[in-house]
Amino acid sequence: MKGLDSVKEYYGKILSTNKDLKTNACCLADSTPKKIREILKDIHPEVIEKFYGCGSPIPDDLEGKTVLDLGSGSGRDCYILSKLVGPSGKVIGVDMTDEQIEVAKKYIDYHTDKFGYKKSNVEFVKGYIEDLNEIGIATSSIDVVISNCVINLSPSKERVFTEIFRVLRPGGELYFSDVFSSRRIPEELVQNSVLMGECLSGALYTEDFRRLLAKIGCQDSRVLFKSKITIQNEEIERLVGRIEFSSITIRAFKLNLEDRCEDYGQFAVYLGTIKDSPNSFVLDDHHLFETNRPMAVCQNTAMMVSDTRYGKHFKIYGDTKTHFGLFDCSAPATTDNNDCATGACC
Repeated sequence: MKGLDSVKEYYGKILSTNKDLKTNACCLADSTPKKIREILKDIHPEVIEKFYGCGSPIPDDLEGKTVLDLGSGSGRDCYILSKLVGPSGKVIGVDMTDEQIEVAKKYIDYHTDKFGYKKSNVEFVKGYIEDLNEIGIATSSIDVVISNCVINLSPSKERVFTEIFRVLRPGGELYFSDVFSSRRIPEELVQNSVLMGECLSGALYTEDFRRLLAKIGCQDSRVLFKSKITIQNEEIERLVGRIEFSSITIRAFKLNLEDRCEDYGQFAVYLGTIKDSPNSFVLDDHHLFETNRPMAVCQNTAMMVSDTRYGKHFKIYGDTKTHFGLFDCSAPATTDNNDCATGACC
C-alpha cells in the first residue's frame, strides 16, 4: 500500500529488536495490571524482544470474545489475549510486515501448549489495517478491536477507523494505545522515515483525532491513561522542536451516542462481577465505579456500561424521559495520570 514501504523497511529490516529504537516513543507503558504481568511470564522471549508498543491496550471481560489486534507485530498482545479469551474465544492478529508475521506464527504451538489448549485460538494474517475486508474480516464480526502504537504509522487514518467501526459488532469496543501530538506535524517531518518509524511524525493531533471520530459517527471516546513521551534523543528533539508527544490509551464503543454529555438523572451501579475486578471498574480517567456504590452518569456513560458486553455487570437506574441539560463529566474520579508507570513494555 502506498506510503507504507518505509514503515515495512523500518520494522522488517532496520530494527532487529526493540533495543534498536532511537527514542522511547514506541516503548512506553501505562501501569500494567498484575494479571497481564503474570501472563507475560509465559510469553516466548523472542516475541517480547521483537515487540514494539506504547501501552497496554487490553480491556476487561474478554472470555469467549473475538478480538482483533491491528498491527499485531511479533504477536505479544495476541498471545496475552489468547490467554484472556480462553479456549472458546478467538484472536486475530493483522500485520503487513513479513518478518513480524513470521516471528508471531513461529510460536503458535509454543503458546498453545503453555496455556494448555487442545488447539490454538490465535490466527495471524498478513494484510493492511486500512482494508480489513480484503483479508476477510466481515462486517459486525468482532467484539473488541485493540491496537498498540500502530495507527500512527498509517497514512490513511480515516480509512483505519472507518474499517474498525465496520467490523465491530453493535456495542463492540475499540481499545487502543497510540502516540498523539500537541499540534499538527509539518509535512517535512511526516516525510522523515526515521521519525515515522519511531512513531512520532505520524502521530495524530489530538483535536484532529476527535474530529475524525466524529466524522465517521463516533461522537464520544474516552481517555484511560496519558503519559508524556520523553524522546531522549537530542537530534530528534531538535527536529520536532516545540511539538509535544504523549502516549494515550483510549476506548470507544460502536454505539449511537450524543456529542455532549447529557443529563437524564441516571445512576449506574457496578456489581463487582468482572473477573479480577471485584472492588471497582475503571471506565476512563474520570469514571471509577466502586462496587455497589451508585454514581450519577450522563446518558453516554450509561450506554457504555449497559449497551455493551459490560451490561451484565451493571445496574442502571432511571430512563431518558426527562432531560436536565448538560451533565458535568469533567471532574476526575480516578488516580492522577502521574501515577502511571512509564518504562519498557516491550
